[in-house]
Amino acid sequence: MPELSPCGALARRHDPDRFLCALFAPPARREALFTLIAFNHELARAREVATNPMLALMRLTWWREVVEQAAEGAPARAHEVAAPLHAAITARELDPADLIAMAEAREPEMEEDPIPSTGAFHAYLRGTAGGFAVAAGRLLGAPPALMPALQQAGALYGLAGVLRAVPALAAQGRCLLPADVVDSHAVLMDPGAAAPAIRRLAADAPPAPDLSALPRDSIAAALPLVLARRDLRRLARGKTVNRGGMDRIAVTWAGIRGRA
Repeated sequence: MPELSPCGALARRHDPDRFLCALFAPPARREALFTLIAFNHELARAREVATNPMLALMRLTWWREVVEQAAEGAPARAHEVAAPLHAAITARELDPADLIAMAEAREPEMEEDPIPSTGAFHAYLRGTAGGFAVAAGRLLGAPPALMPALQQAGALYGLAGVLRAVPALAAQGRCLLPADVVDSHAVLMDPGAAAPAIRRLAADAPPAPDLSALPRDSIAAALPLVLARRDLRRLARGKTVNRGGMDRIAVTWAGIRGRA
């Protein structure tokens, strides 16, 4: 593989699942997809690295301004992700509206109170991981009619990701599980208290969408669904998910076949 750009290296280091999926994108679009992954990582870490919710909201605002200024033709900001993001926006590879929606969807993470309901939780997943899938699909030329299915596929990957991350989030003093299925304070004291809620949310996950009509050039946007299916099956049985070789083989086989 050629030497990776800074965004490519960041994607491989911090989001290896989506990085692997991005390798099945057409070469001409791959760098923009790495940039999208890097942007999503910056949004996801806004609350993690901030000492309080207000500072986290300021980080989200900064990224929204990066997108808005690029769309207006203002100069790029000096940042290893902001500069290539600016280039991808001005080249019309990434849609500013999709990127701003991704940033706004992160706002529930900034709240002191937990996400109030399962419905609000799934809306959050559709906006965050689902929003990423929509932006990736648009970049890769997916038909507009399939955008809702891609959003649902992305939301399922996001669901599995949140459920897998309960212990890590609790260690940061955070809980993203909805308040109608679990007591967030109990989870922060003991992440094991979330086990029944994790099994329930995984077992009750929305059905996987039909993406059989997705063109091969757009398959990278849908490949996280392969991992979501595998992860949710294990989580519904109360199993711990440790990413392994069989997961990567499943993604690779789906990418070669061009079907998620």
